[in-house]
Amino acid sequence: MMSYCSHHLLNSSCITGGVSAIPTTSLPASSVKFPQISTRGFGNRDCVSRRHNFQGKSTDADVETSEPSTSISVNNVNASSSGPSTSFLSLLCPLLKLFSGGDPSQQRNFTLEAATSSLASLARFAWGSKSVVGSSMNKEITSNFPMRLQLYEFEACPFCRRVREALTELDLSVEVYPCPKGSSRHREVVKRSGGKEQFPFLIDPNSGISMHESGDIVKYLFERYGGGRSPSTGLLESTLFTGWVPTLLRAGRGMTLWERSSPDPPPEKLELFSYENNAFARIVREALCELELPYILQNVGDGSCRNDLLFKASGSKEVPYFIDHNTGFQSGDYKMIISYLFQTYSVATM
Repeated sequence: MMSYCSHHLLNSSCITGGVSAIPTTSLPASSVKFPQISTRGFGNRDCVSRRHNFQGKSTDADVETSEPSTSISVNNVNASSSGPSTSFLSLLCPLLKLFSGGDPSQQRNFTLEAATSSLASLARFAWGSKSVVGSSMNKEITSNFPMRLQLYEFEACPFCRRVREALTELDLSVEVYPCPKGSSRHREVVKRSGGKEQFPFLIDPNSGISMHESGDIVKYLFERYGGGRSPSTGLLESTLFTGWVPTLLRAGRGMTLWERSSPDPPPEKLELFSYENNAFARIVREALCELELPYILQNVGDGSCRNDLLFKASGSKEVPYFIDHNTGFQSGDYKMIISYLFQTYSVATM
């Protein structure tokens, strides 16, 4: 089956399979304006891994982790029916496979990796770098809604990126279930729960709502967890203009299941401190997607209430920071992290 991207104005998704009607919401597109942003995370990230006596328990212990539900009904909020698009983006995803960087487990040109990922971050520099909610509000949200959101997505999808940017801005911790092309586990969950393999797909165990369509998901997240805020200026509209740039620059990384990935997930979820627009965290998320490894995403954009949590775990506030509670491995060096992931979670080493 072929993975491809489809969009309709502000409400868009990445789809797998044959052409079918896609529920959309038509909204007037506004002029894209760029809010003030942080330059955090664009410095030299060839850092040495810091290791501490950190046990295999989630650092976010006050939040309950639930297994993905397969019985929640689909609720496409404020959606109407529309035919699929035949735009350039509809063809982009499968074509990128032809220009990908080859076997992701092999030695890489990290200078090129850092350059292309940094350019990808510049393309989306206005979004996904900082929290727009106060720490007191975030603590209240964590208390009132104890179960983590569950996001089914794949890293290369521009519309999944839109949702991840919103999650960073709302400073939400979320369980990520990567669904690369060729997925052996998570795509089947989406098909059973949502009726079709369309991404992103969000499940909110706190409300019982599940939905496709990135625009609907972003609006829902801000309505429920944003304390009356609206999405940042241009967040919804800009995806159609620059949302595809990281996908193109990264040549489809984070799109396809690695052929030697382990067929079984680890007993405990991995944990990643990240924010969406960090160039080096992106490279780690791509690897997690290609290995179809579920993980807890701890968003720590500028102003995040989790900065102290990150500092306690790593001794630094730099991201990415990765923890494998199954083995005790933890590192803040993105090169070391991706090497570890492909060595540990391949068929040959399981």
